[in-house]
Amino acid sequence: MSTGIMQGRRVVITGTGVISPVGLDTESFWNALVQGQSGVAPLENIDLTGQEVAVGAQVKGFDPLKYMDRKEARRMDHFTQFALAAADEAMKMSGLDIAAMDPYRVGTIVGSGVGGLETLETEYAKLYSGGAARISPLFIPMMISNMAAGKISMVYGAKGANYSVVTACATATHAIGEAFRAIKYGHLDACIAGGAEAPITRIALAGFNNMTALTRETDPKVASVPFDARRSGFVIGEGGAIVVLESLETAQARGANIIAELAGYGATADAYHITSPDPDGEGAAMAMKLAMQEAGIEPSAVDYINAHGTSTPLNDKYETIAIKKALGDAARTVAISSTKSMTGHLLGAAGAVEAIASALATRDDIIPPTIGYAQPDPDCDLDYVPNQARKATVRYVLSNSLGFGGHNGTLCIKKWEGQ
Repeated sequence: MSTGIMQGRRVVITGTGVISPVGLDTESFWNALVQGQSGVAPLENIDLTGQEVAVGAQVKGFDPLKYMDRKEARRMDHFTQFALAAADEAMKMSGLDIAAMDPYRVGTIVGSGVGGLETLETEYAKLYSGGAARISPLFIPMMISNMAAGKISMVYGAKGANYSVVTACATATHAIGEAFRAIKYGHLDACIAGGAEAPITRIALAGFNNMTALTRETDPKVASVPFDARRSGFVIGEGGAIVVLESLETAQARGANIIAELAGYGATADAYHITSPDPDGEGAAMAMKLAMQEAGIEPSAVDYINAHGTSTPLNDKYETIAIKKALGDAARTVAISSTKSMTGHLLGAAGAVEAIASALATRDDIIPPTIGYAQPDPDCDLDYVPNQARKATVRYVLSNSLGFGGHNGTLCIKKWEGQ
């Protein structure tokens, strides 16, 4: 099959930043994943009256004032705060100095699946309790999902392509993928990319629950169990993750530390249903195939798949089918895990935290586990790296994201081997 993909520049990851339920920086996050530590816990600091959801994956100990002043923090929804905090770490790690570059050659592509739901909920309550005059003049700029990208560009002076991708749970994967393409084909030299989400609100809990997407399990240890026969819905999470991408030439010219190479990207649509993945897995399989083809590898070269793995009955079954279709015989030997077993599902930010986990797997030759796995499901019969991290040579990783609306995205991440 011809893909029409042209040769272009190589693209590398030089910085990462993470705000997550299992850590407030990259190394804390990664260490927690490797050790199998879960961020799923009983929900706190939210009114659960009338709710059927008891657990979530909340960010703990986050102080926005470490990253911005109090006035700025008050003018941002939490999802934008998470994005800026993650960008702070990623930019410091990369050492990228936009002031020494053409700022129009540095972009910002950062998405959010649902944007400022907390702000929306707060302001909606004001409207019905006190009337229109009570609505904050900052309501709209705090709520709109593009504001994370906008604020990051303002802080760092990045004047290149600046926009927000919104494809539900595939958002951050598509944001990183589009940044990759912009650099590969010469439109940008570097890009700040990723996603952020702060959806743990009363209205979101009720909405996701009433569509039977969330687990109603009360025991955090068995709430997020991807690929396990007991899975009953996803655990909602929050946080943000950012990567700094650069052309290989740009990174090498300034002596940057390279974490991993981004070698391929596939994006497809199921064209099937607003919430259910396609049962035959064709769209997700094609996203994986396209990512592998762009990277120039055969399925047998894939060492690890960071699965979308939401712990919902349909996703995990259909993603397993998709992996088999994409990899053929190699599906039986590839290591697969869902880090959502530890982080919960960060919606529009999930693809970015998982891309970072994938990059670090290539850096350290460690595959993070799927924790809580105890009861195999005949429909999910592959190697899901149960409960314990695995030492293995990891040269190529596929990171999958599948979003409501039939949006599929796969990144192919390659170990950086110094050339």
